[in-house]
Amino acid sequence: MTISTQVAQHLRGVFFGGNWTSVHLQGSLNNISWQQAIMSVQDCNSIALLVYHMHYYVTAQLRVLQGLPLDAHDKYSFDMPAITCEADWQQLQSQCLQDAEALAALIDQLDDTVLMNDFTDAKYGSYYRNLHGLIEHTHYHLGQIVLLRKILAAQAMVT
Repeated sequence: MTISTQVAQHLRGVFFGGNWTSVHLQGSLNNISWQQAIMSVQDCNSIALLVYHMHYYVTAQLRVLQGLPLDAHDKYSFDMPAITCEADWQQLQSQCLQDAEALAALIDQLDDTVLMNDFTDAKYGSYYRNLHGLIEHTHYHLGQIVLLRKILAAQAMVT
């Protein structure tokens, strides 16, 4: 198994399962209504906003692996369009998961030598650093989503 294949597998694990934490984004979003997804809890970002934010960086890296220029700016990573119905929420989830799989498929095809090359510019570090950074970033926000789900469930039991 190549290193690229292992990185792709690690990315799939955080989005779709099969990682050693037994927690993944797809499963953690199951049975969350659009109203719950947009609810802000104790001044935290909403679940939907966290999904949008994670997806923002997935699409940035996906575009680079598709041969397009890097076009991502942290200041826009929370600029989520309004979610006003279940269809909007389902679309966000679906697009995030589709793009994560597309990114994993492209990572899987990378020659391992590419992983140590600069990710578009030396100031961003290597492909390996950026791909693993994305995985770590996703795990971080996944933990927030899991906690928000628990808080929302507890609040629902009280009301």
